Amino acid sequence: MSALDEPLPGTAATAPGYVCFEVPTGWGRDVLDGTALGADLSEELSARAKTADVRILFVRRPGRDVVRETRTVLIARTEPENAWCERVEIADPAELLDIVPRVLAGPAPGIGTAVQGPIALVCAHGKRDRCCAVLGRPIAAALTSEFGADVWECSHTGGHRFAPSMIVLPTGYTYGRLDVDDSATALRELRGGGVYTRGLRGRSTWSAAGQVAEIAVREAIGDYSMDAVTVEDGDEPIVRHRDGRAWQVGTETSELPARPASCGAAAKPIRPVVATTITPLR
Repeated sequence: MSALDEPLPGTAATAPGYVCFEVPTGWGRDVLDGTALGADLSEELSARAKTADVRILFVRRPGRDVVRETRTVLIARTEPENAWCERVEIADPAELLDIVPRVLAGPAPGIGTAVQGPIALVCAHGKRDRCCAVLGRPIAAALTSEFGADVWECSHTGGHRFAPSMIVLPTGYTYGRLDVDDSATALRELRGGGVYTRGLRGRSTWSAAGQVAEIAVREAIGDYSMDAVTVEDGDEPIVRHRDGRAWQVGTETSELPARPASCGAAAKPIRPVVATTITPLR
């Protein structure tokens, strides 16, 4: 079995905060395995990221390795009504130790230049999964022709089987099974304040159930304005509309036949979360 029968909603990796560090070359299988940054720095960054509830990604420009005296760091929070992204230039990777704890919920810390976005991070992490590199790099290259410096190749986003995959900052909306047209349309919609749901895996702010609930309600009411809804997360999330309406979404975990989670991996059972009921609340 392939990933094509697996529903996409609810499969985005949960991450309310991001620190994306420019590493043009030398990625290991895991970004903090010591290959690129050394064992000591990687270990300390991992600990600080866990404390701050932040996900660390490596990024690089599509097409070729670009080595500069400084490196770009993109920091972002994804919560609705307070999503932000900043760009910082650093000369020493050890500066990340001070940056990671600043990526907290609330207003942007003001340590870099505000980035309006959307910023596209397209997974092309061949050391982790060759399918991501083979399928992701052409998407990143094509998007660059329209969106320029707002497009980066990135390390593992989670869900190799959905390659090519893309995370968009600052919202954290994550997409899978992309083609060039859908990728570009998603970025155009987000740039205009809308949410494109074709290929949408979820907003990484929420748990799997919360991601499923948001998408289910949006599609049920036909409202794709980015700021239209927010989610009160939980086993049965509540989705609230800015006009005062609210819905409780029942979810359940189903089970699909085993399939590889990535190229060449052993097959494992897949348990997607699906919406079962949408109940209006008074």
